[in-house]
Amino acid sequence: MIEPGGAVRNERKPNKVREIRESKMMSKAELARKTGLSVQTVDRVEKGYYCRLDTKRKILIALGLDLDDRNGVFCED
Repeated sequence: MIEPGGAVRNERKPNKVREIRESKMMSKAELARKTGLSVQTVDRVEKGYYCRLDTKRKILIALGLDLDDRNGVFCED
């Protein structure tokens, strides 16, 4: 499925969410609670699957990062 802006939902793009989460000694469940997302969504994001901009924002905030850090976390931005 093609999203607005040409993103393909099934296409995987690497990111650093898992690496950063683990460096903060945070479980997927804890990140999910802090973001209000499901553990399954967090897992899919960590695997590099497509996610909405709002989901990225929630993850950045929950990890204690600034929105300006998005390019270092989500490499495709």
